[in-house]
Amino acid sequence: MPEYSTVLTERIGLVERITLNRPEKRNALSSLLQDELIDAVHRAERSNEARVIIIRGAGPSFCSGYDFAPPPGDVEHLRAATLEQDVALTISYGERWSHLWNCRLPVIAQVHGTCIAGGTDVALHCDLVVVAEDARIGFPPVRSQGAPPTHMWLYHAGPQWTKRLLLTGDTVTGAQAAAIGLALEAVPAEQLDDHVLALATRIATIGHDLLVHNKRIVNLGIELMGRTTMQVLAGIHDALAHNAPEALEFSRQVREVGIRAAIDERDARFS
Repeated sequence: MPEYSTVLTERIGLVERITLNRPEKRNALSSLLQDELIDAVHRAERSNEARVIIIRGAGPSFCSGYDFAPPPGDVEHLRAATLEQDVALTISYGERWSHLWNCRLPVIAQVHGTCIAGGTDVALHCDLVVVAEDARIGFPPVRSQGAPPTHMWLYHAGPQWTKRLLLTGDTVTGAQAAAIGLALEAVPAEQLDDHVLALATRIATIGHDLLVHNKRIVNLGIELMGRTTMQVLAGIHDALAHNAPEALEFSRQVREVGIRAAIDERDARFS
């Protein structure tokens, strides 16, 4: 098995469990974490031993979003210089998380604590989302920074709840997420590990090829609804939204007072 720096992997019977492992950063998605997560999923998929994959987070949160702080000297992740470079960057997020969606094996997101912004990109590209009742899920950056660079919200929550959440940046609890279809089900946080593993084990009693065929036909149905095209459009509109007056003003505030203070000032109006 490969040695990863930011994810942990374990095989439990026919279930591969992958844990995002940057608890000190609430599992913020650095470029390395994104790469290692996708690699771990591909390895499980190609092993011909696992039948189900679980993705969960270490520490107090599932995932707090993208980590845009580049490693020292990493010019590759500097802010896009042109609109087209920004479009290419935002579209790349949808392409990346499509590896979860298109994985032949069923993938379950096990969500606890905070799951916001880029964390929802990961969770909503999984086949099933099971949440702790007290989890918090949403996309607050729509208030000041842009739009979701990927867009699986519509396929999970339907048009009205998608608009309700993306037109306010509000978060919902895990229990609310299950009630509106954003998640499959919600359970008490202390039961989440056992509940998800039991579900994955139950799914894994079905033969490998039958699982692949039955996942694929559902995904193809969603492709007929335009899922891949939607991801491209989401990336384009996120890049365009980065140039909205409010987004430019927020960027100025971040430069002057820092990201935490800028977010606190922004969100105070919604408290």
